[in-house]
Amino acid sequence: MGKVTPESTSPSGKSPRGPAPVGRDPRRPWAPSPFTRLARTHAASVSGDALFAIGLAGSVFFSLDFTSARWRVALYLLLTIAPFAIAAPLIGPAIDRIKGGRRWIIVGSMLLRALLAFFVVRHMDSLLFYPEAFGMLIMQKIYSISKSAVIPSTVHSDKELVHANSKLTTLSSIAVVIAAVPGGILYAIGGGKATVALGAVVFAVGTILALQLPPTTVAAEPEGEAEREELRSAGITHASTAMSLIRGMVGFLSFMLAFDFKNAGAPLWQLGLVAATAQLGFFLGSLVVPRLRQVTSEERILVTSLFVISVAGVITAFIGGLAGAALLSMMLGVTSCSAKQAFDSIVQRDAPDANRGRTFAKFETRFQLVWVIGALLPIILPIPASLGFGLIAIAASIAVALYLVGLRNVRAGRL
Repeated sequence: MGKVTPESTSPSGKSPRGPAPVGRDPRRPWAPSPFTRLARTHAASVSGDALFAIGLAGSVFFSLDFTSARWRVALYLLLTIAPFAIAAPLIGPAIDRIKGGRRWIIVGSMLLRALLAFFVVRHMDSLLFYPEAFGMLIMQKIYSISKSAVIPSTVHSDKELVHANSKLTTLSSIAVVIAAVPGGILYAIGGGKATVALGAVVFAVGTILALQLPPTTVAAEPEGEAEREELRSAGITHASTAMSLIRGMVGFLSFMLAFDFKNAGAPLWQLGLVAATAQLGFFLGSLVVPRLRQVTSEERILVTSLFVISVAGVITAFIGGLAGAALLSMMLGVTSCSAKQAFDSIVQRDAPDANRGRTFAKFETRFQLVWVIGALLPIILPIPASLGFGLIAIAASIAVALYLVGLRNVRAGRL
């Protein structure tokens, strides 16, 4: 792992915590750092996704007959599960052992999204739209997993890793807002196809940026027994369950509101407002968590996140309407961002021998899978928004109760 320091080894000082960080080339001190290159690639990825979403929300989404389209959406979401549930556990470890393997996955996800966006522009009015749109969703999730695997190789310590994740979350929110401006203008001038076409161009630029990422090896050695035991510890297991439930709530709320707004005949700006408040929540979460971690434990941040979701769910169930949707979206953005950073810190603390890149990719795969399952529920069973807000409150209340019981058992030595 290059130079061995106390921060780059496990407490035993024998094994590195993750892939060797890649520094600046001493022959080119002016060149951007590996993290800067990843940040640029990430900005292109989230900007392209935002443009694609704006184009579809403004054109295809509001012209669909959801009564007949519901089964197609459910089918393709089910197909989306396959890459994460079956392919990722088998292919992921092999990719991690190849030098530059994850970089090529990121490059491929960018290139395929550029091509798929181009085809979506041509097929917006045909049945080919469905597989192409959900192909975009799969590529987005695959990018997110590979990004999680690559981040540790761009920093030099666990402390830097926490800050890097926070910076990327902040960057995501800013990039989405910036992309929304030309996206909205293009939609007003040329419709959804023009906005999606701009997204294709952004993904093409992102492909070029991704090629500049350093070709690191995420995990040169297979997962060892010590790593497996640490990752199966009760503290990490309970935390990952809590984090999974929060991701499931995010997926559930996203699709429930999309279908509810569509059925109510809501104007496009209302859906845009809710999406904007969600991004504001992510942005606020990325700013708040680093300060929270200085005054309280990661477990308390997770508990507080679940409690806030529960309270917000109850309040918005009574408020209902656009105000309730915007408020719950923002609070879920804040809490999901806070919980994710707290979870990452728990893993770093309780699994010192675990390879960071491989570990975060593994958990991110699980979280993406639960997100899809959460999104499936309001598609299979039509749920009014106010009822859905209440269900989120109930789910969060159960989750916080189970997590608190689990923590008590851990402290009592019963697990």
